[in-house]
Amino acid sequence: MNNTSRHDRRLPAEWEPQSFLQLTFPHANSDWSDMLDEATQCFVDIINEAATYQPVLVVCDDIERVRSFFSTTKNIHFTVAPSNDTWARDHGGITVLEGGKAIVQDYIFNGWGNKFEAGLDNQITRKLFENKLVQDCELESFDFVLEGGSIESDGKGTILTTTECLMEKNRNPQYSQEEIENILLNNFGADRILWLNNGYLAGDDTDSHIDTLARFCKEDTIAYVGCNDTEDEHFESLQKMEVELQQFTQADGTPYKLVELPLPDACYDSEGNRLPATYANFTIINMVVLVPVYGVSQDEEAVEILKTCFPEREIIPVNCRVLIEQHGSLHCVTMQYPEAVKLNS
Repeated sequence: MNNTSRHDRRLPAEWEPQSFLQLTFPHANSDWSDMLDEATQCFVDIINEAATYQPVLVVCDDIERVRSFFSTTKNIHFTVAPSNDTWARDHGGITVLEGGKAIVQDYIFNGWGNKFEAGLDNQITRKLFENKLVQDCELESFDFVLEGGSIESDGKGTILTTTECLMEKNRNPQYSQEEIENILLNNFGADRILWLNNGYLAGDDTDSHIDTLARFCKEDTIAYVGCNDTEDEHFESLQKMEVELQQFTQADGTPYKLVELPLPDACYDSEGNRLPATYANFTIINMVVLVPVYGVSQDEEAVEILKTCFPEREIIPVNCRVLIEQHGSLHCVTMQYPEAVKLNS
């Protein structure tokens, strides 16, 4: 693993200024084949909203095919790369800053512990560099399985994650929790890791990615998924997660400001399986926050709560009901790159 001094680098928070947002567009050979039209419209909606505020890089199978879905392509850039699926948060590069220089870290993506084929997705970040799509940054590759959705950074040296994901046996079984912690601390220049041992969503393929459960909104604030319905299958686990969050403190010992997000009404697929709907899967971009909504009664409440978390940003709801059909949501299909990384358009 990399031996760079821990404090030479930093993993920026998502709310810091961004250069562009990356998405990987659905196609007929992805898991979206049975609902491709609906998925395509959702991706178009996300890209159009984001492109109003900053550049968007769309990785796709056919530029002309994908371009045809947009009435305007201002701020939208396209590149061709083969992909298995569309979860850019987990196969995208994770960018750290070191002395003002951007380093895009490329980890192994193995389909969330070998659940799904991901060999093509795992090559996308390298292809961005091979095709010279990004500049003013370096590529750093690691023989370590890590997905972007499994970590949260406050930009000041604290990483929030879950043991359920990072200790899952099909990711990095050769490492103990202490060894994994040291790898994250070194690679991200962090001072500490906050581990959540509880919290899950039914239908989730990621083994409790942190971005489905609890998110930094700013250095002192964490928004998290709550559950107050004793009859709901999530009640016990999410209540225990809430207690854990209450016990966490900031680096100076001050408790976090905790903001509870509602658990959406249960959503099911055509076979009656519950889907992992969550408002914690929002995406922060320049000036705005894109919030997934699902056509349920809690949508408006979640948007209003997040307005209090991000008073300086516009909160834009995006209907992501189709995304949870494949067990992800809005944050899962996006990956931001900080302003130090330049998009070579």
